[in-house]
Amino acid sequence: MGRKQKLPISFFSNDVLDVAPNLLGKSIVRKFDDGTIGKYIITEVEAYRGVEDLACHASKGRTARTEIMFHAGGVVYVYLIYGMYWMLNIVTGKEGDASAVLIRGMNDISGPGRVGKVLQLDKSFYGEDLSTSERLWTEDSKLKPDYITTPRIGIDFAGEPWISKPWRFVIKE
Repeated sequence: MGRKQKLPISFFSNDVLDVAPNLLGKSIVRKFDDGTIGKYIITEVEAYRGVEDLACHASKGRTARTEIMFHAGGVVYVYLIYGMYWMLNIVTGKEGDASAVLIRGMNDISGPGRVGKVLQLDKSFYGEDLSTSERLWTEDSKLKPDYITTPRIGIDFAGEPWISKPWRFVIKE
């Protein structure tokens, strides 16, 4: 299922500020361990743009945690927060760009922690290739929704100009 509809890896090889808004309206598809398949429309994302972006994990350099961010786009970067929530990020750009899109919302699910919980993510998804994975992938839904941009959420530690960048993209209701 979905193999012919998967977004091509080339979709993710572009700049994060192009990929992020273009993910809105696309589907995340999850094949769960019991064989059931869930399909969710992406409604909210945030862009994190490489080592120069002080809100981006890659700004701290290449570490065991951030290594996958330095790979070519189309792979999954997950990380755990508060010891309980796996955050879903999709790496974008060319090898070395270290940019990613955080999936903040889908369908009626708001908040990246809830997204990870609904998708039943864990550390095993780190580095998952969205073009070949049989358990998590993205599809083109043909939707072209209108959206708004706002500053990203929860990044006050990064300081200006990073906290004011309008790099959060949300489908208009």
